[in-house]
Amino acid sequence: MTVFRHLRSAWFAVRLAMTLVLLSAAAACSADNRGVFHTAKGDFAFTLEIADTEAQRERGLMFRTSLAPDAGMLFDYHQEQQAAFWMQNTLIPLDMIFIAADGTVKTIHVNARPMDPTSIPSEVPVRFVVEIAGGRSQEIGLKVGDRFENSRVGK
Repeated sequence: MTVFRHLRSAWFAVRLAMTLVLLSAAAACSADNRGVFHTAKGDFAFTLEIADTEAQRERGLMFRTSLAPDAGMLFDYHQEQQAAFWMQNTLIPLDMIFIAADGTVKTIHVNARPMDPTSIPSEVPVRFVVEIAGGRSQEIGLKVGDRFENSRVGK
């Protein structure tokens, strides 16, 4: 009977350890996928897809027919640089938020027109660009100088 109790306790400890490892891995993944804009109106969280390779950045949100109001895409260039976007093959209007490495919002382009091949430049070097549904940045009161929080910021 004692051996059975020890085995059951050991099995419980192993299961608990495995659960903690899986939870910490999930938390690490979700930190990249969560972004928060801190505005005068409050804090607004977004679930973000990550585009940090050249291929992912080239595709972006092309061919999407909708985007939830709390969703978007985070483009990470890994260092500050000039960035430019266009809306070729993009079917929905988007707001583009250009962000410095420290999380400061530098420029905002509101309601980029679907399918428009005109270049939309960052105007200043940035590390990140976040695309969200068109008009959403105005709804949350986002302004140049506001802060963006994400696990990649400051690294």
